[in-house]
Amino acid sequence: MDLSTLRHSCSHVMAEAVKILWPETKLAIGPSIEDGFYYDFDKNEPFSNEDLLKIEQQMQKIIAKDEPFLRQELDRAEAVDLFKKINEDYKVELIKDLPNETVSIYKTGKDFLDLCRGPHVKSTGEIKFFKLLSVAGAYWHGIETNPMLQRIYGTCFNTQKELDEYLKNLEEVKLRDHRKLGPGLGFFDIYHEEAGAGLVFYHPKGALLRTIIEDYEKKEHLKRGYQMVITPHIMEAGLWKTSGHLDYYKENMYTLKVDEKEFVLKPMNCPGHILIYKSKTRSYKDLPIRLFELGTVYRREKAGVLHGLLRVRGFTQDDAHVFCLAEQLPQEIKAIIDFVFDTMKVFGFDSVGIELSTRPEKSIGSDEDWQRATDALESALKEKGLKYDVNAGDGAFYGPKIDIKLKDALKRTWQCATIQCDFALPKRFALTYVDAEGKEKQPIMLHRVLLGSLERFIGALIEHYKGELPLWLSPTQVLLIPIKEQGALYAQKVKEELERNQIRVDIDIRNDTLDKKIRNAELNKIPYCLILGDREAKQAQVSVRKKGRGDLGAVALDKFIEELINQIQQYK
Repeated sequence: MDLSTLRHSCSHVMAEAVKILWPETKLAIGPSIEDGFYYDFDKNEPFSNEDLLKIEQQMQKIIAKDEPFLRQELDRAEAVDLFKKINEDYKVELIKDLPNETVSIYKTGKDFLDLCRGPHVKSTGEIKFFKLLSVAGAYWHGIETNPMLQRIYGTCFNTQKELDEYLKNLEEVKLRDHRKLGPGLGFFDIYHEEAGAGLVFYHPKGALLRTIIEDYEKKEHLKRGYQMVITPHIMEAGLWKTSGHLDYYKENMYTLKVDEKEFVLKPMNCPGHILIYKSKTRSYKDLPIRLFELGTVYRREKAGVLHGLLRVRGFTQDDAHVFCLAEQLPQEIKAIIDFVFDTMKVFGFDSVGIELSTRPEKSIGSDEDWQRATDALESALKEKGLKYDVNAGDGAFYGPKIDIKLKDALKRTWQCATIQCDFALPKRFALTYVDAEGKEKQPIMLHRVLLGSLERFIGALIEHYKGELPLWLSPTQVLLIPIKEQGALYAQKVKEELERNQIRVDIDIRNDTLDKKIRNAELNKIPYCLILGDREAKQAQVSVRKKGRGDLGAVALDKFIEELINQIQQYK
C-alpha cells in the first residue's frame, strides 16, 4: 500500500480521536511527511505523553470499527458554512484561500469531518501498524505572529516489522543527537541567552575540529587551482539589489544603517566574489578563474526552525565561484562533481543522493539561458553515469542546481554539496572577458559548495560517527595516562615526541584510579590511550589501548608513532 496515502489516513484518524477525547480542540492541518505524518491542533492545555497513549487507544477503537472514508464535494460557500457551524476556524481560513470553487471533505464515523483533497485508504481498518511519537509547537502557517499550535508527530507502516525497525532506528538517532553529543564532548554551545538563538560558540575542541576541516579544504582547493579570497561581512544594499537578492531573498536577510546608508549583513558570498572578478580586465587566457572562500554568512531564520547546528542564523560555507568560458563549462562541472565525491569519501561518506533542481516560479534570466544552464548540469551527470532525480521548480532564483546529499550511517540524507549554473548574475553585473579577437564576451558563473555549511556538516559528522570521530579528525588523538612518578616523567617525554610528529596529545594527571581514567577517555571518545609506568619508561615502550578494541599490548614508541602517522595520512 502507498505509504503516503496510508500515513495521511492515519493522520485523519488521529484527528478524529483527538476530537472525541477533547471536543473543543480545533483542527489545523495534518499531512503525511517523509517518515510519517503530523497534525496541528489548537488546544488550551498541552498534550502530555499520557495523552498520546490515550489518543492511540482511541485510534485503535476507530480502526476496529473499520469506518469507511467517505468523500464528498461541496462548493466553496457551502463548505465555509459547514465548518463555521462546527467552529473549525482554521479550516474556514484554508477554504477561503483555496483556488477552486469546489472543495472536498472526508467523513469517518458518525460525524467526524475533515477538509481534505485525499486520497485515503478505503476504511480505517486498513491502518494497523502505527505509533504516535512526540509533541512540538508550530506556528500557524509558520508565521511567528500567528497562534502557536500543538503538533503531534506519528508514523505508520504496512507491517509490524517495518514499524519496529523504524522505532529502533529512532532510538539510535537519539543516541547520536549532535545537540547532546557536541556539548558533552566540549565541542560547542548552541545557545547563550545573552547572545541569542541560532548562533554557535565553538569551544577549544570544536574550534580545533573545525580548523582541521578548514585546513584540509584549503589544501585541496589550492591543489585544484582555486585562489583564496576573503570578502567583507557587510556590503551596501545596492549591491544586493543588482544581484536580485533584495527582490527574491529579502525575507532571509539582515539589514542595518551605516552613515545613513543601508547595508546588508551578507547572506551569500557570490556578490563579493563578483566584485573581485570585476576588479580588473580579464582575458580569455585567464579563464577559468576559481575563487574560494570560507565565508561566514547570516540568514534570518525563524526561531521555530532553528535546530542545533543544522539550522542556524550564522554559519560558514566552503563557498567557491568559477568564472569560465562556454567551452570550459562541461569540464568544470564534472571536475566539481569529482571534487565532491573525493571529499565525501575522505570524511567517510560513501553513499549519496543526487537531485537536479530546475527553474522556480520566482526567478531571473531568460528561458534560453535557463535551458542552457540546465542542459549543462544534466549532461555532466549523464556523462558521469550518475543517477539523479529531478526536483522541479526548486532551483536558485538565478539558475538551476545539482544537489548532492550525503547519506549517513543510518541512511539519513544531509544536504551539503550544491553546484549552480548561472548565466543571469554575470549579465546583471556586466561581467566580461576579452576574447582572442579583442571583443568583450560574458563569462558563465558556477556557484558551488562541497560540505556546504560547516556547522551543518559538523553536526552530520558527529551523528554519523556517534561522536567517535576518525583518528585524523579527533581533537585529542592520544591520551597519556601515567602511573606513579616514574610514569609521569616518561609521559612528558612521550608527549614531546608525539607533538614533534604533529600528533594531538593530552595527559591525564588527575588523582583518579587507572580504571576511572580509562573510562573517562572512553566517554570522551579519544581514539588511543597510552598507559605509561616504570616498565614502559625503561623499555621505551607504550602500553596501547584503542577505543572500541581495548588493550593492544605494549609496543615501541617509535613504532606506535609510525603507525599513527600512517593512519592520519590515509585519513583514517
